[in-house]
Amino acid sequence: MSLLTSFKALKEILKPCSNLSTTTSSSSSSSLTQPSFSQEPEPALTISRKPPKSSLSKQLQRLGEPFRPLSQQNGSLNARTQQPQNSQGLRNEAQVVKSEDRQEEEEKEREFEDLGRTKLGQFQFEHTGPFEPLVLSLLGEVPVIRVPASINCRLLEHQREGVKFLYKLYLDNHGGVLGDDMGLGKTIQTIAFLAAIFEKDEESGESITLKGNQVGKKGPVLIICPTSVIHNWESEFSRWASFSVSLYHGTNRDLILEKLKAGGVEILITSFDTYRIHGSILSEVDWEVVIVDEAHRLKNEKSKLYLACLEIKTRKRIGLTGTVMQNKIIELFNLLDWVAPGSLGSREHFREFYDEPLKHGQRSTAPESFVRKADKRKEHLVSVLCKYMLRRTKEETIGHLMMGKEDNVVFCSMSELQRRVYRSMLQLPDIQCLVNKDLPCSCGSPLKQVECCKRIVPDGIIWALPS
Repeated sequence: MSLLTSFKALKEILKPCSNLSTTTSSSSSSSLTQPSFSQEPEPALTISRKPPKSSLSKQLQRLGEPFRPLSQQNGSLNARTQQPQNSQGLRNEAQVVKSEDRQEEEEKEREFEDLGRTKLGQFQFEHTGPFEPLVLSLLGEVPVIRVPASINCRLLEHQREGVKFLYKLYLDNHGGVLGDDMGLGKTIQTIAFLAAIFEKDEESGESITLKGNQVGKKGPVLIICPTSVIHNWESEFSRWASFSVSLYHGTNRDLILEKLKAGGVEILITSFDTYRIHGSILSEVDWEVVIVDEAHRLKNEKSKLYLACLEIKTRKRIGLTGTVMQNKIIELFNLLDWVAPGSLGSREHFREFYDEPLKHGQRSTAPESFVRKADKRKEHLVSVLCKYMLRRTKEETIGHLMMGKEDNVVFCSMSELQRRVYRSMLQLPDIQCLVNKDLPCSCGSPLKQVECCKRIVPDGIIWALPS
């Protein structure tokens, strides 16, 4: 039975009360509407509505309850029990009441339908897919690993593909890189993947794997991220799934570590700096999965953070980054060698087989044979990376959802104060040295100023390079 049918049935139940009130006398009507021991009007009774529950079924059950306040029902009952002065007035008033009742019914039906849509839109994310779980395990595989329907219905199609990619890495017992552009939902894909492997129940939010005995219990998950997004990870977990999340950051690290050893933590979130300092303590834990957000921080194999992350005791290492390679191709090797050790061979083999041919083939003066060799090595490298990395851009995933961007450049003149500051800056010796560096030197030599007498400025300011 639909919600609208239930609402109509409720009004049919109230109709006999209204008919009875119009046929009885005014004295009996007054006795029904007001108690004999009190002449004061009855105060309006307000029924406070509780917010809908998290599950869709409980929300619909809430919306099916009567939402009309009791005071409005009493008010309409009192209006209908008043006796008209004559029969003509009775007919006219009856027609007016009937038309008003019909309008009121239509307004209430529209209000009821709008109320349902408003409540669902307020407490639910907009569905982008069917309300059904996303099955990740193969046909006939037991247990069935699936993303809960409450999460799957909010995912876009490219995010579902990302979840399947992460589960395949997990199933193959090695790591990989989710290299989507910023804004494509790498955090959401990761949470959906973790909710699937921990077999989170949709209604209660409990982990099926952790119920009952401890047989088959999964280890905790470690998330290493920049300090600025620690609380963002925590809030996203609370919005999308029910995990036991703890932050290994700040002054309560010892308490969190004891809770972790006692098995009371499913997700542990820490920062790069904290792990770089306390990595020796956390590396002793047998992690189920280790996730590094902004994984391009692992581009330098000589950094303390990279060396600390090498001590992690798990093969299921996942890197999240929108910038897989920043400057050198060896940075790509460092990242892939951490998530999947040995996937690209040794460092010497990578330099000889990939790095050097690509460098020589990209030069403008490279011979045709070098260019052909570089193309072949590039194709081979891409075929290997497809097993360990998923790279997608906004244009190929959500380009049809993005609005066009228009840049308007407006030129304006400087104010008088800005002109004085600008002229004062130009008169500084350091700035004059930079402006006139290509002019002939004043000493009469054929060299430029930057190559002769103006190589350094006496008492000049040393400009620090950006870190």
